[in-house]
Amino acid sequence: MKKAVFAAALAAAATLTMSSAFAAEDMLALAKSKNCLACHAVDKKLVGPSYQEVAAKYAGKPGAVDTLSKAILHGVSGVWGPVPMPANPQVTPAQAKQLAEWVLSLKK
Repeated sequence: MKKAVFAAALAAAATLTMSSAFAAEDMLALAKSKNCLACHAVDKKLVGPSYQEVAAKYAGKPGAVDTLSKAILHGVSGVWGPVPMPANPQVTPAQAKQLAEWVLSLKK
């Protein structure tokens, strides 16, 4: 009985890990399709900060998803220096929320 429970738990964990990896791949593809990767990378600064830097800055802050979603949709300036982030009208509010949640999940 213990072996069966352990095997089921192991299978569930493997499925969750594969789902998370697939979701990360989907989110990276979404970011690429919306031209986010022209200025951002997951782990290094390009024109804008890396997604890991953004995640670290907003970690644990109330309203972080909303703040980042609004920045994605409407643009923002002065948060990371003199280069403004332009508005992204090609991104839907639902996509902006997904992207914000994903970016926040990338904290090291």
